[in-house]
Amino acid sequence: MASTVEQPSRINPPLEELSEEKRKFRYRAVGATSAVAGFSKAIMSAKKSDPKYFDKGLHGSIALHEAGTSLALRALGWGTLYAILGTGTICFGIWKLSGANNMEEFREAVGKVLPRVPRNNPPTSRTEFEGLTDLMQYLSTWGKDEKNVATALTNKQPSP
Repeated sequence: MASTVEQPSRINPPLEELSEEKRKFRYRAVGATSAVAGFSKAIMSAKKSDPKYFDKGLHGSIALHEAGTSLALRALGWGTLYAILGTGTICFGIWKLSGANNMEEFREAVGKVLPRVPRNNPPTSRTEFEGLTDLMQYLSTWGKDEKNVATALTNKQPSP
């Protein structure tokens, strides 16, 4: 009686046996395949839903005009999509470049790169103002030494 020993498949080894670079390549390949499949499905569904306008869009017809509101809504939709995808891509890229595996490591990595913001407790400057004019006056003199501010206020002539 011959014993059958199960041989692990060498065609598709488990992820644990692959090197890090091969695993990353597999993830990228799956992502690219998914993107192509999704784009193809979107094109096919657009063609199936309205073949007349789909063909006009491919050949660039002058007869195809769009109402302003529908054009604006479509532009808003694409702009929203680009903004979300762009922001997500930038955030994901920064996350990956930092080499962090969790949020705590990311916070520490970013904390090393960015400058420290000093704590202001208790506040050392004014925090309440009589109005917008008082705030603007304070901000225009903020950061200058007290001697220059005092002389500027005493030399100020009252307006007629």
